[in-house]
Amino acid sequence: MSDIAVDITRLPHGLDLDLPDYQSAEAAGMDLLAAIDQPITLEPGDHRLLPTGISIALPTGFEAQVRPRSGLALKQALSVLNAPGTIDADYRGEVGVILINLGRQPATIEPKTRIAQLVVAPVSRVVWNEITSLDTSNRGNAGFGSTGTEG
Repeated sequence: MSDIAVDITRLPHGLDLDLPDYQSAEAAGMDLLAAIDQPITLEPGDHRLLPTGISIALPTGFEAQVRPRSGLALKQALSVLNAPGTIDADYRGEVGVILINLGRQPATIEPKTRIAQLVVAPVSRVVWNEITSLDTSNRGNAGFGSTGTEG
């Protein structure tokens, strides 16, 4: 693991929140908190953009991914709708989390709830090399779900 410096700003509605932080020494993601002033209830099938009260400036060559939290998924069937949500290095707006209730019961999000994880990762840029045909592989052009199955 290596450390990178990322600039972060607390927005007015997030001044009382902790900054995103790792919950264990080897955690890959930092928890994002709900910057809301009153509970929000998501009915089954509903989704909503929740504020986090922060904006970040990632270094060139990095992205941040907004991912679901496994505890919320297991206990309340809450997920990140566009998982993983991507924050590009040139984005300077508020980090938001699009939560969706995939369960059968209403789910309530309290202020300061840990609603998602933020993972910062390096980005590779693709330079296409257009050719007339691709080399062969064992899988070939077999479609979705075809690996690891017989005949």
